[in-house]
Amino acid sequence: MATQPPTYYNFNSRNTNIEEKIDMQKTLDDWLPITSSRNAKWWYSAFHNVTAMVGAGVLSLPYAMGPGVTVLILSWIITLYTLWQMVEMHEMVPGRRFDRYHELGQYAFGEKLGLYIVVPQQLVVEIGVNIVYMITGGKSLQKFHKTVCSSSCKHIKLTFFIMIFASVHFVLSHLPTFNSITLVSLAAAIMSLSYSTIAWGASIHNGVIEDVQYGYKSKSKAGTTFNFLSALGDVAFAYAGHNVVMEIQATIPSTPDKPSKAPMWKGVIVAYIVVAFCYFPVALIGYWIFGNSVEDDIFFSLHKPNWLIAMANMFVVIHVIGSYQVYAMPVFDMIETLMVKKFNFQPSTMLRFVVRNPA
Repeated sequence: MATQPPTYYNFNSRNTNIEEKIDMQKTLDDWLPITSSRNAKWWYSAFHNVTAMVGAGVLSLPYAMGPGVTVLILSWIITLYTLWQMVEMHEMVPGRRFDRYHELGQYAFGEKLGLYIVVPQQLVVEIGVNIVYMITGGKSLQKFHKTVCSSSCKHIKLTFFIMIFASVHFVLSHLPTFNSITLVSLAAAIMSLSYSTIAWGASIHNGVIEDVQYGYKSKSKAGTTFNFLSALGDVAFAYAGHNVVMEIQATIPSTPDKPSKAPMWKGVIVAYIVVAFCYFPVALIGYWIFGNSVEDDIFFSLHKPNWLIAMANMFVVIHVIGSYQVYAMPVFDMIETLMVKKFNFQPSTMLRFVVRNPA
């Protein structure tokens, strides 16, 4: 049970001694979404990491096959290694846990400089990814609508589909803690494996297109360079997820005898196996079937069977709903911490409601 908050929070008061600040921080941690619930199992880590990493970026991998399969494999190995480093660093200082990415930055660079270095970059990535997910969710809803209705339905602008997607988060964004979005994240992880399977399965069913061509579309050096860098960006985006690793591990219980890194790493291994099953077949088979004419979303290159393409697009929508919440939770945690520690607001349901409504 969470500790009852004190009647008034003032971290900045000169009259507040060290013991009181420590007590306030502990009580605040018991309220904040990242640290209030530390009862996660290793499989929570597995599907949170799948949800955070796979994303809709997997659908653009055939489009990014210009640099070749070597880059895709190297990215898988390198990101797995760097993720292992972060799992190890979570408790590298005895008696302390780095529950948030910026806490690790503060330990490395100092209390203030660490915040200035890490927080802007983390916010850019997390908010930027969620903006991409908003657009992707809207596009997938629009594709679902077009596929189901064919020519019999009136055209609806993409803006309205994005608004429909956003409306779901008016409800889900008020789930209080990271562990409270567990079922949403599980559903998203299942959907990612499902639509990835549909993507390469439907591609095989489609068969290799006539006059398929491989290599870069552009024949100029400048165009080839731009395509290469763009493809690297697609691959890098597909391997996102490190920004929330610390926060995911913070939800796992830890003791000196049973540190959190063991179940966390077990979940990461399972997640990366799932990632491999999602990424490599989609990238290789999609590129083999469509060559360099493949769209940046492989589902836009697939048109039949209609029912399967419609279902796959709805799976994408469900997945990016879960991914949005996984990336949003650390942002909510930062804002709520700021409101309490900087502006002396009381930790309360009303504060959380007001803070999260704009999201």
